[in-house]
Amino acid sequence: MAAAAGAAAAATGLWSEVNRCGQNGDFARALKSVNKILQINKDDVTALQCKVVCLIQNGNFKEALGVINTHTKVLTSDVIAFEKAYCEYRLNRIESALKTIQSASQQTDKLKELYGQVLYRLERYDDCLAAYRDLIRNSQDEYEEERKTNLSAVVAAQSTWEKVVPEDLGLREATYELCYNSACALIGQGKLNEAMKKLQKAEELCRQSLSEDSDVTEEDIEAELAIIHGQMAYIMQLQGRTEDALQLYNQIIKLKPTDVGLLAVIANNIITINKDQNVFDSKKKVKLTNAEGVEHKLSKKQLQAIEFNKALLAMYTNQADQCRKLSASLQSQSPEHLLPVLIQAAQLCREKQHAKAVGLLQDFADQHPANAAEIKLTMAQLKIAQGSVTKACMILRSIEELQHKPGMVSALVTMYSHEEDIDSAIEVFTQAIQWYQQHQASQTRGTNVQESVLDFLASPIQIFMLMHSHNSYPVGDPKSPVHLSLIREAANFKLKHGRKKEAISDLEELWKQNPKDVHTLAQLISAYSLVDPEKAKVLSKHLPSSDTMSLKVDVDALENSHGATYVRKKAGKLTGDNQQKEQGQGEVKKKKKKKKGKLPKNYDPKVTPDPERWLPMRERSYYRGRKKGKKKDQVGKGTQGSTTTGSSELDASRTASSPPTSPRPGSGAAVSNVIPPRHQKPAGAPATKKKQQQKKKKGAKGGW
Repeated sequence: MAAAAGAAAAATGLWSEVNRCGQNGDFARALKSVNKILQINKDDVTALQCKVVCLIQNGNFKEALGVINTHTKVLTSDVIAFEKAYCEYRLNRIESALKTIQSASQQTDKLKELYGQVLYRLERYDDCLAAYRDLIRNSQDEYEEERKTNLSAVVAAQSTWEKVVPEDLGLREATYELCYNSACALIGQGKLNEAMKKLQKAEELCRQSLSEDSDVTEEDIEAELAIIHGQMAYIMQLQGRTEDALQLYNQIIKLKPTDVGLLAVIANNIITINKDQNVFDSKKKVKLTNAEGVEHKLSKKQLQAIEFNKALLAMYTNQADQCRKLSASLQSQSPEHLLPVLIQAAQLCREKQHAKAVGLLQDFADQHPANAAEIKLTMAQLKIAQGSVTKACMILRSIEELQHKPGMVSALVTMYSHEEDIDSAIEVFTQAIQWYQQHQASQTRGTNVQESVLDFLASPIQIFMLMHSHNSYPVGDPKSPVHLSLIREAANFKLKHGRKKEAISDLEELWKQNPKDVHTLAQLISAYSLVDPEKAKVLSKHLPSSDTMSLKVDVDALENSHGATYVRKKAGKLTGDNQQKEQGQGEVKKKKKKKKGKLPKNYDPKVTPDPERWLPMRERSYYRGRKKGKKKDQVGKGTQGSTTTGSSELDASRTASSPPTSPRPGSGAAVSNVIPPRHQKPAGAPATKKKQQQKKKKGAKGGW
């Protein structure tokens, strides 16, 4: 009896200690007191609940969940459902947390709050939006501002990831969190300038709210602003201001923020700026994307974008095995996604295995017909790179959903023209025109044709996602129906390639459909003028007269316009004598006389001048070159200093014996003082002897 009374008194004292420590926030001391109570009564439900709460407050979620699972008979789901679900949520066991919440018999406000957080992590944004709306509608407490912030975050996520146009929630953007989420929603809609203004407002509100707290330092403010600055840099990157974006990204990294998710996103975006340049910096940044806990901070699309960029970086750094491994892993996770197979094909192309790359793409197109169009466009690009333009055309024509698109028609006609296959080009025009004539009720000018992504590095992520670029090939006049524009283009093409009769047939069809179209009539007359001039004259009568055509042209404005080749000189002001001369009508302005050109000294007016006199002699028609074979007398052709003799003296047949072919040593003929005629000067020229003596000395010095 006395022992029981003593235990009860001790328990009472311990409960008082637990209560006091809980109010002071000292949960470590409270936990010690709770453990002493449990030593007295190990199945005390209240003590077990207090122990779980103390462990949660101290961040020991795994231990708290262990206590709950150990005492399942005492701590039933009705008693401790919220604590169990919260521990599972904090341990990133999101699916388990959802099951725990749904299995609870009573849905309290705390469970509903946690339910909204769980749905957001599972990316079930529609259900999450409904949950937060219900909470805001049915609760009134001090947490209303936080709920509105979460609601705006859900709307921003829908705009960014699901491309849903966000509805106006009517939230007053009084906090920087609300401004930031609103900016994210605008980025999802592509309204980058408006988003930047919202972020600037969010930065201002953040500085104001944090500067009011005296304990907050400038470093703390910069750390809190890091996520806002990261979003600003992302907008700059999308706008093409990559230098500014890169500078801001690096400033954030220098702050060393504790948010591993933010660091991973910034590192990924820097890699996308570097692309295939500065790969060593990119390798360093990749390490930030591998930090522990990143997978729990980012969405599935963010993580997927980072993995794509890792594979592309491996390709650019010639890590072929790593590239194949990463792309194969991505393909197993998302079998229908295009990028993994495109990365694999790009790697094969870098290894010069084009045929294998085309085979890989063909297999994927056969397995996933829904994505066949994009894959076949890439296959066609590979064929063009190999020089197989005709095969590329065959692949493009096999894409049924794009055959009739003006962009596709333009591309095919251009390629067939390059291959000089005019019949196939005309056939493409004809098939497209027939398709539009059969589907006139549902005509659209969808001219976008998606480009291949073999050589692109995935776009940056915001809370960020991948984007594909598009290219449009406009054909014809956008104001007229598509098939009529195609007929006109086909006629022009046929005229250009000599198919005049076929072109005339097309133009006549166009003119019949719209007889008031002067442009078509003019084209038709121009075409007939090449084949049947009489018919062209008859048709020209249908052209409107010049009187009916009102050409409102301001000649002065046209002459003074930028780029005008002729500008009328403005008349200067006339003063004094000049004004009197203008008034005198009888006077005529004196003209400057042109000076006669000087004639050459040997000019003979009776002889017609040579019409080719301006051309160099070698380029004139009568130039026959120098005459060869006739040697002039007294012109030296041998070694310098030798005497020139007549041809009779050189004829060996007239002498008894031929002279030696080379002079004997010491003979006078080898060292002659006679200068050949081409070197002679007039007889009375001064300094001749002096020069001869110098030459003699020079020759003697050389070792004659």
